[in-house]
Amino acid sequence: MENEVIRDKLAVSTVMLFVFGSTMILGAAGEAKNSSWLAIIVATILVIPILLVYCRLLYLFPKKDIFDIFLLLYGKYVGKFICILYIWYFFHLGALVIRNFAEFMNTLAFPETPMIVTIMCISLLCIWSSTHGVEVMARTSRILLTICITFVFIIASLSLSQMRPHYLKPLFGVEITDFLNGTFSAFSFPFAEVVVLTGVFSCLEKRNSSYKVLIKGVVIASAYIVYISMRNIMILGPSTLGLLYFPSYVAISRIHLGEFIQRMEVSVSIVFVSAIFIKVSFCLIATSNGISKLFGLKNYKSLIIQTGLLMSYLAYTLYGSTMEMQYWAVSIYKYYAFPFQVIIPVITLLFAHFKMKKSKQVSCN
Repeated sequence: MENEVIRDKLAVSTVMLFVFGSTMILGAAGEAKNSSWLAIIVATILVIPILLVYCRLLYLFPKKDIFDIFLLLYGKYVGKFICILYIWYFFHLGALVIRNFAEFMNTLAFPETPMIVTIMCISLLCIWSSTHGVEVMARTSRILLTICITFVFIIASLSLSQMRPHYLKPLFGVEITDFLNGTFSAFSFPFAEVVVLTGVFSCLEKRNSSYKVLIKGVVIASAYIVYISMRNIMILGPSTLGLLYFPSYVAISRIHLGEFIQRMEVSVSIVFVSAIFIKVSFCLIATSNGISKLFGLKNYKSLIIQTGLLMSYLAYTLYGSTMEMQYWAVSIYKYYAFPFQVIIPVITLLFAHFKMKKSKQVSCN
């Protein structure tokens, strides 16, 4: 990635689409029911300190990604072990997102099509695009984000007549445990998942670009997700919302203006596909980059085809049903991802400051 440079505006677009990811399909903070939008706001506030940890690490080690930082701080053996853990997490996350998309398409659009066909279509597209590098993918993100936001505003204007604001009341009409579970879920999925981008953001424009890029991108994306959550609640109602695997799709399907405008969910699927495409591509690039650093290879691009095909195979074998996917996403994923998103980065930052302080004391003596 030495010859690649991502401008700040392009990087912000990348972060936003990455955060949208499969959130546009599965929704966020579903456990909090009609208070899910409040849980998303709280999760955004809570994730900012973690984003500052990621930004600080990238600032302390300019032009280095998270894999370089692990190898520099922890040494050859411990550093490589932690790299393997993160390679697995990025790889697994990419497979999870592919499977989310495949379940969505096979459930609602192509029920008679074998799932492997859907998985291979999105996987081959991501593999082909990822071979062009991070900079090209960032430029693509800018174009796709413009299209996505245009569709969001169109849907927002068309859905006003379908909304029932009283569904948002009472504001805290759920158990505190449900609200906290929803907040924790939204924290880990999708906001803290931007840790994946620390595996590719060694090529940002300036040393302090990460602060602007990560925080701005997550906050703006959060605002859109809050709106989408409120829209789904006001159209579907909290009781119906809890029964659906893909609430956004169903909510949009109910939008109509007489006989003239109907079936909006078909055209708006481009938003879902764009977000999934960017998220999977960057998971694939980050995984390939980690493998290249692990084995001391000069170029990550030579690993993308093999890694992408393995990722698609894992996606195919992950779940036995849509219910199993939903159970993993709601009940297990947040605990599984927490060490990768919070514990290891915080320990790494503390260790980095400790080593720097110790080296300064040695140099002064």
